[in-house]
Formats: sequence, structure tokens, C-alpha cells
Amino acid sequence: QALQAIEDQFRIFAADIRRVEDDRRNAEPHHVEALQRLAERAYRRPLSDDERKGVADFYRTLRDADGLGHDDAVRDTLVGILMWPHFCYRVDRPEGAAGIQALSSYELASRLSYFLWASMPDEQLLDVARSGRLSEPEVLAEQARRMLRDDRVRGLATEFGGNWLDFRRFEEHNSVDRGRFPTFDDELRRSMFEEPVRYFLDLVRNDRPVTEFVEGKHTFVNPALAKHYGMPVPEGGPDAWVRIDDAARFGRGGLLPMAVFLTKNSPGLRTSPVKRGYWVVKRLLGENIPAPPPDAPDLPDDEAKLGDLTLRETLARHRADKACAGCHERFDAVGLAFEGYGPVGELRSVDLGGRPVDTKAAFPRGDEGEGVEGLRDYIEAVRRDDFAGNFSRKLLAYSLGRTLIPSDDATVEVMKQ
Repeated sequence: QALQAIEDQFRIFAADIRRVEDDRRNAEPHHVEALQRLAERAYRRPLSDDERKGVADFYRTLRDADGLGHDDAVRDTLVGILMWPHFCYRVDRPEGAAGIQALSSYELASRLSYFLWASMPDEQLLDVARSGRLSEPEVLAEQARRMLRDDRVRGLATEFGGNWLDFRRFEEHNSVDRGRFPTFDDELRRSMFEEPVRYFLDLVRNDRPVTEFVEGKHTFVNPALAKHYGMPVPEGGPDAWVRIDDAARFGRGGLLPMAVFLTKNSPGLRTSPVKRGYWVVKRLLGENIPAPPPDAPDLPDDEAKLGDLTLRETLARHRADKACAGCHERFDAVGLAFEGYGPVGELRSVDLGGRPVDTKAAFPRGDEGEGVEGLRDYIEAVRRDDFAGNFSRKLLAYSLGRTLIPSDDATVEVMKQ
């Protein structure tokens, strides 16, 4: 009886092993089909017959010629798909005809998705592309509105907004002296990064005029940022974000006085009217200003060690050098309007050396103003067209994924209007 039990048990083992082996063999073609479907998602379009056959042939070569097992062959085929240029790059492939050609539905879906989401198309967008109707203006607009309501539109705020306004990597910013500014901790740094993202998303999702980037009187804060700004602290944890409509009474509102930009454009132990002004005229107004000469003198690193001179007076001496004056006259005054904010964007009435700050500025083109309010009025009255044109060019270049060319000028003009 014992021997018979052992024989029976081994027959059961053998049958189970053969069944598993048969199941594995029968599953192999299904796994290859799954790899082909994955390649379609990775390439964001249907595979051609040659590409579909290429996935299967690559797997078969790994099994037959290289002697790999099924699992290893599947892994290597997956690696091959993820290394293929059509996954790593977005390529618009002309069909061979000469002259200008319209994008295919799948190319249009990919371009729209990476524009609005900074990620691949979802199934719904691919289904519309498959139907061939995505190029119809009303269908394209409908999909764009749907995608703007999706949480993935945060990709537009972080990738386009973050690179346009130069705060994309602020969460790694470490130039602040935390001994001198102990309130600047990791939570406040994250909150500073999040403020323009939420402002951007609110503007886009609610179809508000883009001039509110500069002229808006509201902002968004969480407890850490509200405390930093001297605003009433909202209840809840670090993710308790609230909209502050009358932020101007706290010296905030719109992009200009956001702490992320004021901190990013400060050297650490002093403010920098040069960097702050340069950020405004380059990032917001689109001016192209050459880099400083290599022998340009540096300003002192510590605002508390300027001696009897204020930073404004030190800059005036700097501009006395004819080699520096031409460029500095275009942005120094703009930067001086921010002197009411310290190196981490905090409101202040005296600088780090105990001297009263002066926020009066004579802006380029003859206008005068005081503080951020004066700068905001100057841009609204004199430079609004510059801002709209720059924003249109940046957005168009981002959406197309390429540098603009002269034939894009007509599109930019339409966007400005």
C-alpha cells in the first residue's frame, strides 16, 4: 500500500508538471500578443504589419537562436520596445507624398496629450483618433476641454509653466542660508513651488484671461505659505489650500510677488534687483538680453555688509560702467520694485543692514511707479502686448515641441488677439 501510494503521488506530480508545461506553451503566443498590444500603447498608434511581426520575430529569435527561456525572452522583448525610438521620441512620420501634410489622427492625439498632460494619450483620446474624427475642429475642441478638466492637466502647469517661469526645479533649491532664515524649511519650499502651479491650473480650468498672470489680485496658500505671508492660516494639514481673493492687502496677488520667484532670484543673503528684474523682462515680457561679460564685477554677497551704501546705490555705481549700463537700464529698475521683499520673499520695511528700503522705480520707456503695484500698473498700461506676445510664443513652441519659425508669426498674432 505504501509503495502504491508513492507511485500514485508521483503520477499526480508528473501530470501536474505536464499540464503546467502545456499551459506555458499554450500561453506563449498570448504573451507575445500582449507585447504587441503594449507596443501599440508605447508607440501611441497602431503597429504596422512589419512592426507587429518584428515584435514576434524578436521574441522567437531570443528563444530559438539565443536559447533564452520564456520569461527572459519576454523581459528582453519588453526592453526592446522601451528602447525603440518610437517610444523614446515623438516622431511625426510623413507618408511619402511631397509637400506639406496634415498630421495623422494618432500623431495629433499624441501631440495634444503631451501638450495638455505631458503624458501619453488615454484610451478615450485614442478611440477618437481611431475613428478618424479628431482632426474635426469641434471634436478636437471637445477633447481639449475634456482633457483640461482631467487631473493630468497638472502636467501643463508643471512642465510648461515651470519651464516658462523657471521654477520647475525649485524643490531642489538650496541656496538659502537656513541659519539666517530658519523659517525656510522643506515644507515651505514645497509650498512655494505649489503656489504658481495651483494659480496656473485655476486660470486654465476656469478659462480666465491670461493677463491675470500679472494683473491678478488673488493667490492660493496653505498653512505654511499663509504664515510666511502673514495671512490668516487655514485649518488643516499642509494640503489645506485655499484661495485668497484680496491678496493685495498682504502684498500678494498674481505671479509677480510669489515667494518662489523672489527666492529663486535671490543669491541667499541679499536680494537681487538684477536677477529679479531680469526674470520679469525675460520670462514675462520676452526680451532677449545678452549674458554679462566675463569680467563684470560682482555685488557683495551679504546685504548686511554693504557698508554705508544701500543696494540701490551700489547698483547705481554698477550702471556707471558704460559696458554694463546698456543692459542694466533695461531691468534694474524693474528689480528695484521688489525691494519690499526679502531674500525668501518675506515682506519687509528695512533691509538686512537695517536701512529703510526704497521701492520707487523709473521703469524703461519713462514710466515711474512704486513697488509691485507700480510694476503691475506699468506692465498693464505699457507692456501688456509684450506679455501677450511672449506668452503666445512660449505656449506655441511648447505645444509644437520645436523652435518657432517665421511662418508661425501669423499664428502668434491670432493667439495674441
